[in-house]
Amino acid sequence: MSVRRLAPPELQPKEFVFTPENLAWAKAQVAKYPQGRQQSAIIPLLWKAQEQHGGWLPEVAIRYVADMLGMAHIRALEVATFYTMFILQPCGKKAHVQVCGTTPCRLRGAETLLDVCHRRIAHEPHRVSADGDFSWEEVECLGACVNAPMVLIWNDTYEDLTAESFEKVLDGFAAGKPPKPGPQIDRQFSAPVGGPTVLTDPSIYGGAAPSEAESTPVNPGNTATATLDAAAKKPGEAANFREAGTPQPPAKASKRKPKPN
Repeated sequence: MSVRRLAPPELQPKEFVFTPENLAWAKAQVAKYPQGRQQSAIIPLLWKAQEQHGGWLPEVAIRYVADMLGMAHIRALEVATFYTMFILQPCGKKAHVQVCGTTPCRLRGAETLLDVCHRRIAHEPHRVSADGDFSWEEVECLGACVNAPMVLIWNDTYEDLTAESFEKVLDGFAAGKPPKPGPQIDRQFSAPVGGPTVLTDPSIYGGAAPSEAESTPVNPGNTATATLDAAAKKPGEAANFREAGTPQPPAKASKRKPKPN
């Protein structure tokens, strides 16, 4: 999983240049950095090169971007081979699946997702399926541990997966109808499974459900609305008020003699 290599020479294209539109975009990115720091644009430019090349980053594109930024080729190669956001081998036309294989996802069933990839896409990672539509690889943590196990497909994460729901996600991509990203169970982002478990008493919101509290009076005869957490955090006038300091009498001079050195 930690070894990242460029595609073999026979799969590498002979040349790469940005399209006029992408070249203008790249120059605008470089211009965001101060003089002498233009090489900091390496990541967005490599990302754009990968996007232009159909989802994977060939060596000639890495060298092209390095030359554009005045970098040694090895420095650009170090960046491209470090980050798994850069796909260094030819990938599927419809989906490249990155399966998180770190501890939380492993404990929650990532093995079953890898089994699906082995059976449905290719037995080995970085191999394109027979129909050319899919590819996969195992990567390190993708930052959705509370929703483990999960995968990243292109720019979106699909979380709280089982082997069965993962199959459905792949079916959607195969049909050209990718499913909605995020949790694939009845769950809002990383909220508790099954819904909220705290602050569920309707009396807190004046007898209304939390979602209705913003427009519901706290109690009959009172026109005030329940204060939601988001509203409570908005700074009021007091946040912009600064109290004047209280004048203090001048300190009396000390009568103690300094100690001799």
